[in-house]
Amino acid sequence: MPPSERRFEAIGTTWRIDTTEALDDGEFGRILSRIEDFDRAYSRFRADSLVARLAAHGGEVVLPEDARPLLELYERLYRLTDGALTPLVGASLERLGYGADYRLAPQGPAVASPPWEGVLTVAGTRVTAARPVLLDVGAAGKGYLVDLVAEALALLGFAEVTVDASGDLLHTGREPLRVALEHPYRADQAIGVVEVTGALCASAANRRTWGDGLHHVLDGRTGLPVRSVAATWVLAASALEADGLATALFLTGADRLADEFDFRYVRMFTDGSAEFSADLPGEVFAA
Repeated sequence: MPPSERRFEAIGTTWRIDTTEALDDGEFGRILSRIEDFDRAYSRFRADSLVARLAAHGGEVVLPEDARPLLELYERLYRLTDGALTPLVGASLERLGYGADYRLAPQGPAVASPPWEGVLTVAGTRVTAARPVLLDVGAAGKGYLVDLVAEALALLGFAEVTVDASGDLLHTGREPLRVALEHPYRADQAIGVVEVTGALCASAANRRTWGDGLHHVLDGRTGLPVRSVAATWVLAASALEADGLATALFLTGADRLADEFDFRYVRMFTDGSAEFSADLPGEVFAA
């Protein structure tokens, strides 16, 4: 049977699912329901989410069982970036205009994110906030949802799939997938190409930009956008790790992360230079 393709919009971005056999409407509906369940739990852009409840009242919420890997990754990356990468960055993003109303205009000077310690307590999937706080899991959440969609497809019997959520991709096919790395300043050009077996996730300062040099990748310690890095790409076994590490590379060096994670990467700086793993499964052209 020829390959099957589904394209759709979800969680504010474009998705594409490729399978070796047709994904029927009932199966596709189950995938959409899985995405909706995730969004209802973690989105800071909808009033009925668990994240919105913490933002309104603080206190305690019990997240779905799938929260464990996501929260554990955040705890590790918070530590490895000395607090720069944090799920408590939501209010900092809102202050710069990237809130649920998409005002895209700063509401005042940047504000640092509150420290995890003393504000947020995590015990399994139980999250307790000492005061109202706005969580944002955008640094790794979309990648994790890609993993969860691929897992749902596997449960439906689809062993070989490619799930692509606009820059966060998981490929479980037998043959590697050749992917170009889009230049962050020139969308019609690539700075390199890689062979993907597993996950490839990208983060770029030119995505979700507004105002005078404002974008969505903030240093939680200052509440300000990162200025030195333009784009990152990470290859890892899971899209959860690849997505989180792609964000972390805006905030710390690869050597700081390599002791705890197995990954390959490309990092392009705003001056046009680039660095990448010596054993990258691909090549990087002159930036």
